[in-house]
Amino acid sequence: MITTNNPFNNKDIETYKLHTESEVQEIIDKGANAFKDWKMKTIGDRTDMLNKVSQLLLERKQEYAELMTKEMGGKPISQSIAEIEKCSAVCDFYVKNAAYFLADELIKTDAKESFISYDPSGTILAIMPWNYPFWQVMRFAAPTLTAGNTAILKHASNTTSCALAMEQLFIDAGYPEGCFQTVLIGHEDIETIIAHESVAGVTLTGSEKAGRSIAALAGKHLKKSVMELGGNNACIILEDAKLEKHIDTIVMARMQNAGQSCIAAKRFIVVDAIYDEFIEAFKKRVAEIKKGDPMEMDTEIGVMARKDLVEGLEKQVEDSIKKGAKVTYGYNNDGNYFEPTILEDVKPGMPAFDEELFGPVAAIIRVADKQEAIETATHSKFGLGTMIFTKDLEAARKLISDIPDGAFFINDMVKSDPQLPFGGTKASGYGRELSQEGILEFVNKKTVYIKK
Repeated sequence: MITTNNPFNNKDIETYKLHTESEVQEIIDKGANAFKDWKMKTIGDRTDMLNKVSQLLLERKQEYAELMTKEMGGKPISQSIAEIEKCSAVCDFYVKNAAYFLADELIKTDAKESFISYDPSGTILAIMPWNYPFWQVMRFAAPTLTAGNTAILKHASNTTSCALAMEQLFIDAGYPEGCFQTVLIGHEDIETIIAHESVAGVTLTGSEKAGRSIAALAGKHLKKSVMELGGNNACIILEDAKLEKHIDTIVMARMQNAGQSCIAAKRFIVVDAIYDEFIEAFKKRVAEIKKGDPMEMDTEIGVMARKDLVEGLEKQVEDSIKKGAKVTYGYNNDGNYFEPTILEDVKPGMPAFDEELFGPVAAIIRVADKQEAIETATHSKFGLGTMIFTKDLEAARKLISDIPDGAFFINDMVKSDPQLPFGGTKASGYGRELSQEGILEFVNKKTVYIKK
């Protein structure tokens, strides 16, 4: 059984029965059968349905946003509405570009004709997290279904209502039965789906631990996989940074979604020359963050999604304090609410430096200069993204190759955009979502060679 809970008021929302072994098999079979016809549909037919999904998302955005905020507790309704609007935008992007992305690519050889054909692969299993319960799913589903695959969603249990709402969304948009299905199972049953011969691949957004486990299963059964895992993003503040212009962005890069984001700024690496000015501005803006009922439009931060997440974050902070870090703001927690917290004197060897802190805790690291800032930023097993704030754009451009991450943002927070590939390196995973790269992850890039 799964019982969803609103962490803001600790009230249960709904209880669901897990799918039985025979029901899981039926879901897999439906996906396989749907694929036979779905792959034969024209790209135009598929994008027409995706366009309908986009329209329904906008029509229902208040309904979906409220559902999301209730299940998460810490996502303010304003951010939930923005998430649904972004889901519509990714649909629109692939409606416009899918035909171009999937067109045969002609290659001149000694053959009469030779080209690359991008054929759908089959049913794809998506294992998705709770922190962006609609967006994480849609950025997978929009390109993957439009490429001609079918999808099975295994969502986080605490956002089951969102998962089922998304299944109904695709049904209401006219997608054939079996094209997009939600499966309610425990982690122990995931291998049953991955191992099935009709399942062509698996994509996961989640923790490093979950990624290693699912990647191992995919490897065991020789299935294609995409892993979008955790991050410990550096936010570099150079001495010429325009703090008055960018401080809101810098703070929200850490505190948005109650800090529960893989691409959040987690380590703030500040050069000594601007350190005192930065800390003053940062604390001032953090103090202005409005907490409260997440259903109120002016609320900026709510509670964390589960009590165990609060407890885990507290342990990481306490362990960092024992190793010399100092709390200089916040850390007065209450139930599921984790007060925005600032840790200073953070150094390598502390959880606040080495690990992903999945909540509203900003780790501040003082460095001497730009060179030390880059060395410190890349001192991480993760490689999701780095952001840097500076007036000197040309100097910042020269640092691009020094950052081995999946993204490098100058004067803005790391974020996903339908037009740009998204993914990480090292312990942050592999593969790419969004853009043309995303729609080509789960296709067979087939060489066709025709000779007289």
